[in-house]
Amino acid sequence: MTLPTVAIVGRPNVGKSTLVNRFLGRREAIVEERPGVTRDRKELVAEWQGREFTIIDTGGWMADSDGDALDAKVSRQSERAIREADVVLMVADASVGVTTDDQLVADLVRRIDNPVFLVANKTDSEKQEHQIWDLMSLGLGEPMAVSALHGLGAADLLDRIIEVLPDAPELVVDEPAEERIFSVSIVGRPNVGKSTLFNRLIGEDRSVVHDRPGTTRDAIDTIVETPGGPIRFVDTAGMRRKARVDEETEYYSLVRALRAVDESDVALLVIDATVGVTAQDQRLAERVDAAGCPIVVLLNKWELLDAEARRDAMVTLERKLHFIGESPVLRISALTGKSVQKLWPALEDAITDYSTRIPTRKVNQSIRAAQVAQPAPDGGRVLYATQGATDPPTFTLFANKELPRTYLRFLERRLREDFDLGNTPIKLRVRRRSETS
Repeated sequence: MTLPTVAIVGRPNVGKSTLVNRFLGRREAIVEERPGVTRDRKELVAEWQGREFTIIDTGGWMADSDGDALDAKVSRQSERAIREADVVLMVADASVGVTTDDQLVADLVRRIDNPVFLVANKTDSEKQEHQIWDLMSLGLGEPMAVSALHGLGAADLLDRIIEVLPDAPELVVDEPAEERIFSVSIVGRPNVGKSTLFNRLIGEDRSVVHDRPGTTRDAIDTIVETPGGPIRFVDTAGMRRKARVDEETEYYSLVRALRAVDESDVALLVIDATVGVTAQDQRLAERVDAAGCPIVVLLNKWELLDAEARRDAMVTLERKLHFIGESPVLRISALTGKSVQKLWPALEDAITDYSTRIPTRKVNQSIRAAQVAQPAPDGGRVLYATQGATDPPTFTLFANKELPRTYLRFLERRLREDFDLGNTPIKLRVRRRSETS
């Protein structure tokens, strides 16, 4: 069911993301008292008085002459949100009054036919309400006094929004259960081409792409229909070493990127082939591996390497990322699209392995054969085994005593080989049970 959309637009640093957080009741959008923090268009579901709607948080709109190429891309995202939304909130700073950029944004907003509300933000007390009347000159009707920071006026604004939201589509009774949608996170150091790849995969310029490290501040996701079914792709902020994350904005970007990894079924680790595997790439791979999801390694910018550099890159990768086992390695160019199509079968294989379910009889046959080939030390023995869960495959082993970790790794390797589970993580849980119970 498609929810109605509410776009929050305005020039930089008027409090758009603070208003988004106020509507959601949690700190979801990154907020900092500095222009340009929000760069990508971010869509979030909010609810008020039983009505759900999608909020589109946009970057600050700027005139082309005021910024650089990155600012222009951010502004284009805002303009698109204005055109596509069912309701538009234009946010202005009442404490500053009308600026030239406010007037230019208002010119864009006045062209649409859908409902528009002029939000006079930073009206933090009744004494300041007289300031809002300067905004009448924008030609968008009577401003609504709001303090996104303190919540003043936010409920009244939400009441007005749901009054004009289009009716939600009728629910179809007896519709089939929703298809499982697998989540794929795109992770890597800053400026390795994650957002370029994200845009290539989803087929539109959703994330802002620019050759400046740290462009993506939030995790941005969208669902793509693929030959293997729907997949949710998540574009994450570039992860730096913690010692270098000294700004609050980057800290929250890192937290959300790590959360996206933890919630993913598969992670695409993007590495800049022209730089090679760095110590930070190694740490990222370790972090993703610890999250328990399969990894597909993407050597991006491969087209820029000559034959000798390509050989060196593969040798270095095998040496520095040996701990991720048989993870697929794809050599691609996100910018030109070369070899990106190879990602689809690799993802399909990873997702298939991740959701594999094996009959109990076959699990026990594999464990018995492994114990005959190499018995556990000190009389240890697995009496019975079963697969208790998928995503990833999780096996419960009922044993007569505690089994050494080295032996559990042996059993894991045999299960992986016997059932062709590739590089997907496998979890083994051991429960003590006496032979007579």
